[in-house]
Amino acid sequence: MKIFDATLARLERSLDVRLTRHNVLAGNLANVDTPGYKPRDVNFAAAMASAPAASGAGSSSTERTAAGHMAAAVGTGIGGNGVHGGDVPVNESGGDAPTMDGNRVDLDRTMADLATNGMQYNAGARVVSKKLSILRYVVGDGQG
Repeated sequence: MKIFDATLARLERSLDVRLTRHNVLAGNLANVDTPGYKPRDVNFAAAMASAPAASGAGSSSTERTAAGHMAAAVGTGIGGNGVHGGDVPVNESGGDAPTMDGNRVDLDRTMADLATNGMQYNAGARVVSKKLSILRYVVGDGQG
């Protein structure tokens, strides 16, 4: 029996994706006044589906498919190009109609997305905490 099963690995991946999305949304807010800026976002479902099938916690593999590709940061959640997750796909989101300067960031929508993402990250962190509490209880022979 594995102590750290696939559930814990998926929860870890979920927290990594949520953290990356938080950083991407914060970047959108930072560029709300940048002329011509196009907002970016992370599709949570696609990022979770693209996760490598992990045989256990912390195992992942990446390979370069072409000689010109950069090596990805593995297991950091934030890395790759130094800003966003190395293996979390970050897409340009269409945004609403651009302002006069061509900026497509919708401040209200981005703030709402940031708040929602924060709540979902906290919920995932609570689930991980509960799972680890159960393991701590078992290891302590039921002594709390």
